Amino acid sequence: MERLIADLPGWVTSIALIAAAITVALLVHRLAFSLARRAAAHSKGQLDDIVIRRLYRPARWLLVAIALSFIQPGLDLGTSGTRAWAQAAGLLVPGLIGWMLVALLGVIFDWVLLRADVTVADNLRARRRRTRASILHRIIVFVVLAITFCLMLMSIPSVRSIGVTLIASAGLAALAVGAAAQPALKNLIAGIQMAFSEPIRLDDVVIVEGEWGRIEDIRLTYVVVRIWDDRRLVVPVSQFLEKPFQNWTRETSQLLGSVFWYLDPAADIPRLRAKLEELVKANPRWDGRFCNLQVTDTKPEAIEVRGLMTAKDASTAFDLRCDIREGLLAYIRQEMPEALVRTRGLLDFTPTRVESDPSS
Repeated sequence: MERLIADLPGWVTSIALIAAAITVALLVHRLAFSLARRAAAHSKGQLDDIVIRRLYRPARWLLVAIALSFIQPGLDLGTSGTRAWAQAAGLLVPGLIGWMLVALLGVIFDWVLLRADVTVADNLRARRRRTRASILHRIIVFVVLAITFCLMLMSIPSVRSIGVTLIASAGLAALAVGAAAQPALKNLIAGIQMAFSEPIRLDDVVIVEGEWGRIEDIRLTYVVVRIWDDRRLVVPVSQFLEKPFQNWTRETSQLLGSVFWYLDPAADIPRLRAKLEELVKANPRWDGRFCNLQVTDTKPEAIEVRGLMTAKDASTAFDLRCDIREGLLAYIRQEMPEALVRTRGLLDFTPTRVESDPSS
C-alpha cells in the first residue's frame, strides 16, 4: 500500500492532501460550533448567540486556511506552484483576517445594541449609545477594510513596484484627489465629528428642510430622515453641523403642544377654559404636567384663543392636539353657538322723506 502511494504522481498526492486538509478543517469547524450552540442553548445571555452567528462563516474559511498552511511543506508544487501558492496566500490570508476582524466588530456592535434598549419610555441614553456605536462601527470597519485591501495589494510584486514609482508624484495626486473629493471628505469628517458632538441621535424627532420626521439611519456621509408620511429625506451629514435645524428630542422627548381657535369676541372665555381643562385631564395622552387656555390675539372679526397642553413625545402631542381641537369645537357647536364667529352690521330703519312733484 505504501509502495502504491509512493508510485503515485506528485500532483495526485498533493490534491489528496489538500482535500483531506479541507475536509478535516470543515469537520473541526462543524464540531466546534455544534458544541458551542449546545452550550449557548443552556445560557441565559445572548452574547454567545451573537458570537456564534457572527463568527460562523469567517471561522470556517480561516480554519481551512490554517489547515492548508500546515500541509503546504509536504506538497509537491514545484517552483512555479510554490510561487503561485505564496501569491494566493498573500491575497487570501489578509482578506480572511480582515473578515474575522469585521465579524468581531459586529459582535461588539450587536452587543451594544442589545444593551441599549430603545423600547423603554426614557430612551435618551439608549439612543445616544446606539448612535455613537453605529457611527464608530462604520468608521472602524472602513479603516479595517482599507488596511486589508492595502495588505492584499502589497502581496503583489508588480503593484509594490508601481507603488514605489508613484510615490514621487503622491503629493500632486493627493492635492488633486483632495480637491475633487472635497464634498465627500467634508461629509466623512463631519460624520466622525457627529459621533462625539451628537447634534442628532437615532430616532430623534427633527424638522429639516421644512419636513417633520425621525432620524432613521446615520451613515458616514449622509443621514436618512423618515418623514411622517413614510417618505425618506436623505441629508448630507455636514448640513447638521453647518445649518440650523429643529431637534425636538435633544434632551427629552416631552413636548408642549398648542391649539388655536378663532372665536367671536363675545365668547365666554372662563367657560371655555374650564371645558378645555376637563377635556385635557380626561384624555389619556396628557402627561399631567400643564394645560391652559388664553386669548393671545385680537383681530377685526375674531379673537385668537390658544390652548396649551403637554405630552410625553411629539407623536402623542400631535394626537392630543387633534383630540382637544375636535372636542372643544364639538362643545362650542352644541353648547356655545354664540362663540362662533359672527359678522355684524348696522341696519338703519330711519324713514326717508319723499318730496312731491310740483308739476303733478
